[in-house]
This record gives sequence, structure tokens and C-alpha cells, in this order.
Amino acid sequence: MPDTIEGSIYDYPSYYDLLFGSDWKAEFDFLQKCIPKHCTKSVSRVFEPACGTGRLLIKLAQAGYEVGGNDLNEKAIDFCNDRMERYGYGRPTTVGDMSDFRVKRKFDLGFNLINTFRHLPDEQSAVAHLQCMAAAIRKGGIYALGIHLEPTEGTKMEEESWSARRGNLAITSHMWTKGIDRRRRMELLGVTLDIYTPTSHRQIVDHMEYRTYRHAQFKSLLKKVPEFEVEEVYDFAYDIKRPHKITAETEDCVFILKRV
Repeated sequence: MPDTIEGSIYDYPSYYDLLFGSDWKAEFDFLQKCIPKHCTKSVSRVFEPACGTGRLLIKLAQAGYEVGGNDLNEKAIDFCNDRMERYGYGRPTTVGDMSDFRVKRKFDLGFNLINTFRHLPDEQSAVAHLQCMAAAIRKGGIYALGIHLEPTEGTKMEEESWSARRGNLAITSHMWTKGIDRRRRMELLGVTLDIYTPTSHRQIVDHMEYRTYRHAQFKSLLKKVPEFEVEEVYDFAYDIKRPHKITAETEDCVFILKRV
């Protein structure tokens, strides 16, 4: 039996970074291809709200971009900034709320690709987040926002698992839907991380709440922030040559929001 810990997976940034940082390349390449296709001007400054451990920010910094970000979790921000500092990029991220922040200088591109937006619990905080991002991005820039929509037809994906390994450390994550509170529009999720070394097996048990969005609800939300307009939509295949047409069965979307 594993040594079981009940707690937030975000409080274990080294595990989180290995698990979610192992597939950075597809997202990194996608953002790079979005720049010439969707940004009006050149891009030198990039911002990630709810950046966590900065798994993409470090890659973008190494590619020559000036980066910034924020996150509510102090442990994640310390992990991110410590790594940035080791590579000579200073400490560019801050502890902060993704729905209540300001930046000193505007950025050219923003991104939030792995559904973190749905942690915002209500319409007020979601609107506030988009308003903060609109204020943070200069006109002609874009915000790439990844989100799982709730399909209105077909079979909804209800669980997923993935693994990552570095040396003798291996981690497997499993996430599943416990149900949806329709009144609050909140999806209840269970999460486990199984952490293996040659001599140990630990398991972190967590739960999350994600706000649900059907396509019509998300479109209604965007109308409340007219500074953004939908430039294009892709799916999680991140194929810049194949924009996605949303249907009643659509779940995974990346909305390219243009700052107008």
C-alpha cells in the first residue's frame, strides 16, 4: 500500500512540474506559430496568468522572450523563480490572483493553455480575469486560452491518466469526474498522483472544482469583455494549419483572443 497524503497537488511543485512539464514542446511550438499568424506586431514580452511552476515560461525565456506571470500558490512561484534565477532570468513571476492583478508594462502575448481558467469559481471572477488580461496585453496582441467545454451531445470524457519519468522518479496522475453541481455550474473532480522511486510509493489524493462552460455560456462570457474578439479556435492537437470548428460534441478548445 502507498504512503497516502491528502493535499493539493500544487503544493508539490517538483512533482507537478515533472508531470505537466514533460509535454511542453507541442504547446511551445504552437505558441511560436501563433505569433506570425495572429499577432499584428512583433512579440518580445509574454505573460502567463496562473503560471504554476512556469514549465513553459522557462522555455520561452530560453528562446529569447521576456516573460512574466503570476500564481496564487507561493510554493509554485518559488519553484518557478528559483529555476529562472538559476538560468539567469531573474525572478519574473509573482504571487497573485489571476482575476485581480496589474502589470507595469504591457505584454504582447498571453497564454493559459491547460484549463486553469476553469478554477475561477463564478462569472464575476471570470470576467475580472479577462479584463485583467485585456489590460495586460497591448492592442494587436493575443491571449491563447485553453479550456474544456462541456459538450451538449455525445459522450463526455470523464477520466484521464498520464505518466512522466525522470531518472528513478516516475509519476502517474489519474483524474476523474465525480459529478456536476448544476446550480453552481461546478464540476467536482478527484485527482491522485502516484509517485514511485525504486524504494517507495507515495500517493497524493486531491480534489478540485472546475466551473463548467458550454459553448453558448463561454460566448456569452466573452461578450462582457469587448476588448477581446475571437480570432481563431484550435483543439488540443495544437495544429496551426487546422483550426477547429466547434460542434455540440466539442470539448477541448484553444481560443485565440485578439486584443482590439
